Amino acid sequence: MLSVISCIFWLLVIPFCIGLIPANFISADKRTPGFVLLSGYFGMWALFELAAVPAVLWVEYHNFRVASAVFTVLTLLSAAAGVLLLYRNAKAGAPGLIMGGCRTGVEWQKEWLIFFVLLGFQLYKAVAYTSFDGDDAYYVVESLIAQEAGVMYRILPLTGGSTGLDVRHAMAVFPMWVAYISVRAGVHATIVSHVVMPLVLIPLTYLLFYEIGRILFIKTPLKDGTQTGAGENVFHRENLPIFMIIMAVFQIFGNVSIYTNETFFLTRTWQGKAVAGALVIPALIWVFLQIYDRGVKNGRTDAGIWMLLVCVNMTAGVCSSIAVFLVCILIAVTTFCLAVAERDWKVLFKVGFACIPNVVYMAVYVYMAYSYLLK
Repeated sequence: MLSVISCIFWLLVIPFCIGLIPANFISADKRTPGFVLLSGYFGMWALFELAAVPAVLWVEYHNFRVASAVFTVLTLLSAAAGVLLLYRNAKAGAPGLIMGGCRTGVEWQKEWLIFFVLLGFQLYKAVAYTSFDGDDAYYVVESLIAQEAGVMYRILPLTGGSTGLDVRHAMAVFPMWVAYISVRAGVHATIVSHVVMPLVLIPLTYLLFYEIGRILFIKTPLKDGTQTGAGENVFHRENLPIFMIIMAVFQIFGNVSIYTNETFFLTRTWQGKAVAGALVIPALIWVFLQIYDRGVKNGRTDAGIWMLLVCVNMTAGVCSSIAVFLVCILIAVTTFCLAVAERDWKVLFKVGFACIPNVVYMAVYVYMAYSYLLK
């Protein structure tokens, strides 16, 4: 029971409280529980990168314990700051940080039942018929080593012998975050990877799809091409559950090869590269949909959206080193196309500043690889 409470605390309460920070700096109509939880997760992973990557690079002994201590302080302080902002807004009578965008909700439809059946089927299969593959011998064992020995990437997972810094994997610290959750919950890292992570990351991914769908189907165009009302939100109620069902079907039947995103999503959910494909890249689409919300310019001035973009960029580095490069390319192409379409060139500079963590990450990675080749 204590392990379940610990998992709920670190995988639900803490991310939700952290997500209250960016929610405080966006327009009230964009604030939903989904936005708070998703932004909290990306914020938490960004904090873990700040704590873990320097420890991996510059702390030789017990670097996992050092990173865990720093990360614990950062997350608790951030969660406390989020709760303080929530209290301050409630005391001032400002629009809620949680339910601001839920005044025009989505009514229940029978199609939602189909989606939840598909979601339950995926969760059941992911846990009861968990998949094991060759990568478990590295990633899951690295999480277990960190949990048991308190070190990150200093012991060879295949042999158990000591080693120098693993340049290829050292900066992709998602297995170390899994190890952190394992330590806090007091559960074996293999169980956390194969049972807890699918139960958390699969619903989190569909929550992201839901938030994307809310933006895609939120406004009803009139016959003359204008929107209904000034700032009035009207949902296409029949479209959103169908959109979610289609996404669920794509995930279930996407196993056309071992390399597809859908295969990684359901069979390697606990691996960083699966999170990069299933969460990070769709999250960038979600962020840009909010920045360019059908010509409404407040998305480009909401500080919370840019904070979220920075956190998503940093999460890419937590998941996979190559994901940082892919994310930068996607952001550059998307921003340029949208800037041309909207004739808003200032956004190029804002996005450029948001990508600074990625540039620093790649510079450090290239320096490490170059130094390794010179040895």
